Amino acid sequence: MSEHQVQATQKPDANARNSYIAKTLTKSQWDIAADVASIINRQIQKTGSFREALTDYAHAFSRSEKFDAAKGEVIIRDVFSAQYGQTMNALRETLLNNEKNLSESARESAMQSARQTLDSIAQGETEPFFKSYDRESNKLAQALNITESGAKKIMVESYRAIEGRELYEIGKALEEQHHKPKAEEARVERKNARSQSMVRSD
Repeated sequence: MSEHQVQATQKPDANARNSYIAKTLTKSQWDIAADVASIINRQIQKTGSFREALTDYAHAFSRSEKFDAAKGEVIIRDVFSAQYGQTMNALRETLLNNEKNLSESARESAMQSARQTLDSIAQGETEPFFKSYDRESNKLAQALNITESGAKKIMVESYRAIEGRELYEIGKALEEQHHKPKAEEARVERKNARSQSMVRSD
């Protein structure tokens, strides 16, 4: 794994509070900016974009401070760099570049993730398609160091190429067959339990 790949998935740097930008901020300003940087990091990991989120949070941040949104954006960018050791755009480009250069083994991993998505809907306690799909794409994205959106895309493409069917359609069909009956049964049990509890309390 390259240096950039390590940086793309690392946790916030605990020493970032000692950085130059941190020393210019109050405790509350740092805490807010660090939290926002964490949210933006999560957004980049998920979608590969950050522009709208940065603009929105910079405006919200500045409303409670004595600086404008432009200054708020600079602060958030600097705090992000201090926390993650690279700029927002560098992280974004690393993830997207990795997506463009996937190996054949990565596509095999995507197929395994697609099959695991379907297995989780049909087996055990079961779950809806969207939860299984999201969890497996998250795991795949971390393993391949790509965005979750990119992971979902290659899962769909790999499944279609090998099975000749759409992952979404098969997943929703399994949800109807396996998960929804169990979910409805659990809902009725909760409703009955609440009713019995109300009777006992009267």
